[in-house]
Amino acid sequence: MKIIDIRNAPVPPGLLSRPVIDNRSLELSVANILKEVKDNGDEAVKRFSLMFDKVAADKLEVNPVEIEEAAGLIGPALKEAIRQAANNIRTFHDRQLHAETPVETMPGVTCWRKAVAIEKVGLYIPGGTAPLFSTLLMLGIPAMIAGCKEIILCSPPDAKGNLHPAILFAAKTVGVTRIFKVGGIQAIAAMAYGTDSIPQVYKIFGPGNQYVMCAKQLIQKDGIAIDMPAGPSEVAVYADASANPAFVAADLLSQAEHGPDSQVVLVSPSRSVVDSILSALEQQLEDLPRKEIARKALDNSRAFLVNDRQGAMALLNEYAPEHLILACEDPEELSEQVINAGSVFLGHFSPESVGDYASGTNHTLPTNGYAKAYSGVSLDSFVKKITFQQLTKDGIREIGPMVELMAEAEGLQAHANAVRVRLNS
Repeated sequence: MKIIDIRNAPVPPGLLSRPVIDNRSLELSVANILKEVKDNGDEAVKRFSLMFDKVAADKLEVNPVEIEEAAGLIGPALKEAIRQAANNIRTFHDRQLHAETPVETMPGVTCWRKAVAIEKVGLYIPGGTAPLFSTLLMLGIPAMIAGCKEIILCSPPDAKGNLHPAILFAAKTVGVTRIFKVGGIQAIAAMAYGTDSIPQVYKIFGPGNQYVMCAKQLIQKDGIAIDMPAGPSEVAVYADASANPAFVAADLLSQAEHGPDSQVVLVSPSRSVVDSILSALEQQLEDLPRKEIARKALDNSRAFLVNDRQGAMALLNEYAPEHLILACEDPEELSEQVINAGSVFLGHFSPESVGDYASGTNHTLPTNGYAKAYSGVSLDSFVKKITFQQLTKDGIREIGPMVELMAEAEGLQAHANAVRVRLNS
């Protein structure tokens, strides 16, 4: 992890960039796979599953027996943890469900907005080196609360062609409609275009590697909505002299272990604090089962030395991290300066991993700087807001003349006439 001193100096160009594959070759490869699945359906999905996941799939869909058997393959403590986490997530997202009050904008003219669930949604749950059943809770629960009629799940199988039992248990817990053993680009394509086995959905949710993120972005050209560009995980930590080096090191490693293309950023006004944290990081790294993955992520990571808290926040807002930890004195006060971040963790006892699993907030968040313009997943992500308006006779008399005038000024006579015929009646 490289230390960069930017005290009394601007951030050198490129040092806040994320590790990426060449976009031109990436988009070309992904687009070819999307087209293959669109044109050839299940055959292409199975072919790419064999190519990328080394799994020769006969049937893509998980059957009810597999789902029932999964419950017996995980221990009671994990089941209870999943249930409690689901309850916390449900409690937090339930509060986001509310009806809006109609507004009379002028006498006889009433307008209102209604939230209507997206009928068919697809959830992509990464598997690979880590089966992220926690992500299923984060996506499935708000989908269920919103009232989505079809909730389709795709997740890559293991070498034996099975999904992790915790994923199946979580899927049943949150009410997923159908489950498929498909991962990667081919899963995104199948849900976007539909195959004989996998139904087409209207919106696709879930994080993934750069290939999955690219696939999600490309399918938007064909009218399929996505939650956000959610790619490789990242965390940024601001640490002052009050920070516990072991705590901060553990937080950095919790994201570095996700994958070699993950990134972590440390920002501090103190070189001694940075040195202590990096020393603790090296010690903890040796004990991690996924240390080789984490070490590759650390090669893409940075520790910045800044002048003060204001300089730190300017840097962090420009970086716009997926996760931001304020390991400092008065974190509540400093948090008022946060402009760009997916989710923020305040103080020394708020590790990022509680948000990943069980605090209740959603962990599906914008990465790669997209927090400058995108929010994380919420209940609103699973609904459409449809506007309504209703006019009385008095209302059309009141508003009609101004609409006529504006329509004629734009040269749209039919618009004006739609009002005029009513006024003349």
